[in-house]
Amino acid sequence: MTKTIKTKISAKDSGDLWRRWALGESFVSIGFALLRDPSTIRQYIRRAGGIAPRAKKRRASALTLKDREEISRGVAANRSVRDIAQQIGRSPSTIARELNRNGRRSLYRAVDADHAAFTRARRPKSCMLSQNNRLRNIVADKLSDDWSPQQIDGWLKAQYPKDRSYWVSHETIYRSLYIQARGVLKKELQKHLRRRRSYRKPNGVQKERRGVITDLVSISERPAEVEDRALPGHWEGDLIEGSQNSYIATLVERSTRHLALVKVNSKETSEVVEKLIRQSKSIPQELYKSLTWDRGSELKQHKQFSLATNVDVYFCDPKSPWQRGSNENTNGLLRQYFPKGTDLSVHSQAHLNKIARKLNERPRKTLGFATPADKFAQCVALTG
Repeated sequence: MTKTIKTKISAKDSGDLWRRWALGESFVSIGFALLRDPSTIRQYIRRAGGIAPRAKKRRASALTLKDREEISRGVAANRSVRDIAQQIGRSPSTIARELNRNGRRSLYRAVDADHAAFTRARRPKSCMLSQNNRLRNIVADKLSDDWSPQQIDGWLKAQYPKDRSYWVSHETIYRSLYIQARGVLKKELQKHLRRRRSYRKPNGVQKERRGVITDLVSISERPAEVEDRALPGHWEGDLIEGSQNSYIATLVERSTRHLALVKVNSKETSEVVEKLIRQSKSIPQELYKSLTWDRGSELKQHKQFSLATNVDVYFCDPKSPWQRGSNENTNGLLRQYFPKGTDLSVHSQAHLNKIARKLNERPRKTLGFATPADKFAQCVALTG
């Protein structure tokens, strides 16, 4: 039997839709489960900015349907306002207002009154950014400088530890950006976010190609001191790919999250190793002890690299990008500046240095909202 495709989304189905969206299901999968066309699901989610609406709650002090049924019975029994109030533990003025709002004694009905109260409460609430002009300007300035909402959230708490009027959650910032009906932050600021989407999307699992390499030293043989990030000098590396067979080598120091970008003309192992050797000379030897790399063949000549730099090279297990998580995360951030499908060869080393400096000067939550540049400079000073 053919399933009937519905066009509208009920309140009950809406909850299921947002639950599935949070789990990362596709428009097609959600549509199949709810008997809706995928285009209907897409339109519904985009209209909400990809953010599930907050569930409405009544104040604990508000009259309940049970209270209103008691009021209705009291009215039917011709009891006084004071007697009804005493019966349900409310003030007489509360009962009087309730009756006046809902047709007085002659027309009062509990269910109708409860529905009317719920409808009246559905008024838009002004968000924090609309109430504080200075805070809104600060947030807009930081977004314009490519800070993420989470970085802004942490930085504000660090800058104003005793003034909660300047504490705004990253979720509030995202809502103000994606739900334009709130009219607080300009939509143009969305282009400064890491992911340039028109709505928020749950994180998916990224696939990654793996190469084959011989004579490698497995990550399982990496010293324990590298794992806990207690000591600086241990790096993670990879190549990000663009169109026309263009690449950029990315290196991230595990302890400080300091980033270095290296221009390479191809992914040939001789080219990559030569550029990595040259780049290593800009880092104090005490702060470059090991390098953990993907299993790509671009580092096939890892022994030559180690001989020239005295840096130990370790390779991740197949299909295990989380083993160089800092590098993976940074590569995701870099796609804001180097979108997939663009030619990476057009960028000079000077431009790469500029982008690396930009990321290194942003506060990071994992560093207590200090910057990688400051942390790495402290390490350099200790080695001097």
